[in-house]
Amino acid sequence: MQVKPIWSDSMGAKSFCTFVETPDIRILIDPGAAIMQPSFPASIAKKMHWLRKAKRKIKRASKKADLIVISHYHYDHFTDFDKNLYKEKKLFLKNPNEYINYSQRKRSENFLQNICKSFGNVDLRDLLVKRKFKGYEDPRKELPIAMSKDFGSYSERRKELLDKGGNWFGKLTKHWNEIPEVPELKFDKLELRYPEGKEFEFGNTKLKFTGPLFHGIEYARVGWIFSTIIEHKGEKLIYSSDMNGPIIEDYGEWIIRENPTVLILDGPATYLVPYMLNLINLHRAIENIIRIIKKTNTKSIILDHHLPRDYRYRETLREVYKTAKRKNKEVLTAAEYLGKPPVLDVLD
Repeated sequence: MQVKPIWSDSMGAKSFCTFVETPDIRILIDPGAAIMQPSFPASIAKKMHWLRKAKRKIKRASKKADLIVISHYHYDHFTDFDKNLYKEKKLFLKNPNEYINYSQRKRSENFLQNICKSFGNVDLRDLLVKRKFKGYEDPRKELPIAMSKDFGSYSERRKELLDKGGNWFGKLTKHWNEIPEVPELKFDKLELRYPEGKEFEFGNTKLKFTGPLFHGIEYARVGWIFSTIIEHKGEKLIYSSDMNGPIIEDYGEWIIRENPTVLILDGPATYLVPYMLNLINLHRAIENIIRIIKKTNTKSIILDHHLPRDYRYRETLREVYKTAKRKNKEVLTAAEYLGKPPVLDVLD
């Protein structure tokens, strides 16, 4: 199995695009890129240069791919539409019908409308089907470790936030049952599937996909993602997508149980502390990464995305890097994995 980061935050534009090749199949994961936030310590000219470069590299990588995976509909993970990017591919997409917030549902509709017009010469609205009612359990039931964790004086506030999140989730489930369903699609030069919770085999290569996972903390309003697992003859890669750490303990334990050969893990968004990420959840993410390092046989961990948007990230995660050194494991940004310094290290 060959793994190549195509672009990531450590290279100067928001992205987590990764190319994986086995003798059976070539896979491009999350072909998107977005400009760095205003607080990132570089000029707008440099940010635009990196963004253009990222998009060119993603487009070149797409030409080699057989399968494209899109874990969710944020612009640093998918390209809204470029016909040449998706032509003659299998697309494994985040299901737009459930476990999706309002804005990502709208983005998915726009994206799939473009797909339908370009590859099928049809209107997406003509392909929608009536939704059958489906019940949804509270996602907290799937997070026994996180739900049983004692947060001391923060526990009462955390319960309030979880209850608010549960109410928000209930409103979303009502919305999912009311909107028309977008079916899986197949055109002459494109096939589109929703892979969450499923397994696929291509020769000796197995692809597994998690069910929907929170994008960060429990009930994160930015929505849901799924993670990708690729196995080939004893090698296993996990691509986390946006777990933000992971913050949630149950997700960390899942990675430990999978025990990947290579782990491509997004880090916590330390640049958002304390406005959108509080210190308690930051410490949860750090503790979970340390447990992953200690409890797996994983030798190579690419820790990138969100994290290298902040020049203080190494200091903030110093215990992570100390633990990796003691365990004789590599924890590298995508840039370092490719033999290059992160852009934050070489800015004027």
